[in-house]
Amino acid sequence: MFETAVFKQSVRVMPKLLKGNTKQAVADALKETEGQISKTSGMLLLVTGVKDVGEGRIIPGDGAVYFDAVYEALVFSPKLHEVVDGEITDIVEFGAFVRIGPMDGLIHISQVMDDYVSYSKEGVLQGKQSKNSLKVGDKVRARIISISYKAEPAKLGLTMRQPGLGKWEWLHEEKQE
Repeated sequence: MFETAVFKQSVRVMPKLLKGNTKQAVADALKETEGQISKTSGMLLLVTGVKDVGEGRIIPGDGAVYFDAVYEALVFSPKLHEVVDGEITDIVEFGAFVRIGPMDGLIHISQVMDDYVSYSKEGVLQGKQSKNSLKVGDKVRARIISISYKAEPAKLGLTMRQPGLGKWEWLHEEKQE
C-alpha cells in the first residue's frame, strides 16, 4: 500500500524556480505534484529525493524549462483485494466512508455485514439480528473490491462481508468465542 518508488520523467520547471541549483529547482517543481493520482503508481505523497537531472529543454511558446529527472517518492498505491485497516469518517444512507491512509473508501450498505442493515438519522448503521452497529470513529478492517481512477479523487470500493473483516470490536469478540 505505502511504498517507495523511483520515477523517470520530464519535469516542467517554471523560471521563478531557477534561481540557483537545478536539482533543487526540479525538487521544488515536483513538490507541486504531491497529492496527484496516477493509475500506474497511485497517489504521490512525498518526493523524498532527486537522484539525477538531465539537460533542460525549452519548448517554444512555453516559458518553462523541461528537465528529464530521476527521483524517488513515497506513494500510496492501493491494490485490488488488499486487506486494509481504516476509520469510519462518515455514515450515510447508502453506506460508510472509511479513511485509509490519504484516501477514503466506501463500504456500501450491502457490504457492511451479513445481516439486514438499517440506517438511523443519528448516523449509525445497525444489523437487525446481530445488533452490531457502525458509527463515525469506529476502526474497521475491510478488503478493497474496486478501484476507480475515473473521478478525482480516486474511489475505492470496500467490503467487510468476509471472515476476518469488520469492526475491530466484532473481530475481537469473534476471537474470544
